[in-house]
Amino acid sequence: MSPRPDSLPSDPAELKRIVLALEAENAELRVYADLLRQMIFGAKSEKLAVLDPTQIALDLGDLSEVPVAANDDAEDEDRPRRKRRLASRNMGALPKHLPRREEVIEPESTVCSCCGLSLHRIGEDVGEALDIVPALLRVIRTIRPKYACRACEAYVVQAPARARVMDGGMATTALVAHVVVSKFAWHLPLYRQSQIFLGSGIHLDRGTLGGWVGRAAWWLRPLYDRLLAFIRSQPRVFCDETPLPRLDPGRKRTKVCQLWAQAVDDRPWQGPAPPAVGYVFAESRGTGEIEAQLSTFDGILQVDGYAAYKSLAKRRRKSNVAPLQLAFCLAHARRKFVEVVKTTGSSEALAVVAAIAEVYRIEECIRGISADERLSVRKAESAPLMAALKERLETLIDEVSAKSSLGKAVAYTLAHWHGLTAFLQDGRIEVDSNVVERSLKPVCLTRKNSLFAGSARGGETWAVLASLVNSARLNGLDPETWLADVLEQIVSDSIPVNRLDELLPWNWKADREARGQMEGVAA
Repeated sequence: MSPRPDSLPSDPAELKRIVLALEAENAELRVYADLLRQMIFGAKSEKLAVLDPTQIALDLGDLSEVPVAANDDAEDEDRPRRKRRLASRNMGALPKHLPRREEVIEPESTVCSCCGLSLHRIGEDVGEALDIVPALLRVIRTIRPKYACRACEAYVVQAPARARVMDGGMATTALVAHVVVSKFAWHLPLYRQSQIFLGSGIHLDRGTLGGWVGRAAWWLRPLYDRLLAFIRSQPRVFCDETPLPRLDPGRKRTKVCQLWAQAVDDRPWQGPAPPAVGYVFAESRGTGEIEAQLSTFDGILQVDGYAAYKSLAKRRRKSNVAPLQLAFCLAHARRKFVEVVKTTGSSEALAVVAAIAEVYRIEECIRGISADERLSVRKAESAPLMAALKERLETLIDEVSAKSSLGKAVAYTLAHWHGLTAFLQDGRIEVDSNVVERSLKPVCLTRKNSLFAGSARGGETWAVLASLVNSARLNGLDPETWLADVLEQIVSDSIPVNRLDELLPWNWKADREARGQMEGVAA
């Protein structure tokens, strides 16, 4: 805070110190003002496409070009440009599994106009077009005949009624699955779905749909627990969190709770674990919450720089519990320098972004190969780049103010350096935590449309259904087909509890593919 004029000291040295402090404070405030202006009016992407060398003058030093952003689709000038592929059109080659309905268009006359004889067919032209049949609502009438013996009238036989998602309810498992997937996969809130049903002449109250969703989560809770247990049994897990408001009637406003996400994905290094994501609803964002969730996990946790993860690892080191290794996200460190470039035009920050972009270029080239091969390339190419970057940052931190945005970005990166370079010691570790950040996007879209959860129980329902639906999508399944079948098997008690793992998306998919191959061989 600026001193009052009547309280200024008379000592010149003290006045000089005050002036320098005010200049540093003003510089920091200008950075925040520019950043806020950029957030409100500027491009929302973190790409450096806005930094056109023809629009701003930067002292680039030994940099010959503006680098591309990491983890986006911008083209690297150093790499040979691939020839542009021809447009891929599937005219006449639509998927074979789709049903066909043939329409034959005959000429108005099949009589020769010259001699009057009948024309004979010499060929045909066939064209295919993709068509759609709108969702068809129907009523399934279940008839259960009763049989009695004419001789002994007391003996009556009747098949038992099939179990339903809602006891005595009017919805089939397929309809409930449709409502669940529409909300948690395609982000349609229940009030919009109610309007869609009304367009077909069916009045379904939003509360009714909410009851179906809650009941589905109740049935699927054991499968959700198996999903979380699978994720936490893996040696390497990504973790992140996002706010999820819920209604709090006593306070007459919403309470900001959290939806924690834990994900695994070994596809970048051809690992054995299938992709999966599990969400956990929690009232807080504290260390105790994540410690309770990961009490059985003792592997590599890849996260951002949030203090709760560091506190968790510190507690593990001090206790007798197996230690937890943290691998930090290089993309988070990079974003801090991108913000500095956008707000101040710092050439030093731009040079850091360029170095990180080179690391990402190497990662793009080695994505999809084995962990050992990735590690070999990283030690040969990425390790020298990261060593040079650390040397640059250590020099830079002594030259800039610790209160400046650049100084804070440098300090953050150096403070997390051990975790940021963990990928240089293990080929299974990614350079960032984008795997779990991508898994949070569907939650954010659903939250944007639904605004909040109705209660803590609603938040738990959200976590259960979003986990299962999005894990099915990660494994390339149609979530509605998978969920309808799984829900039917669980409700009808056709699969015992000790075999629930067979219904996890990747196991369900493998079983379907195996049965399809057997049917093909039999045919």
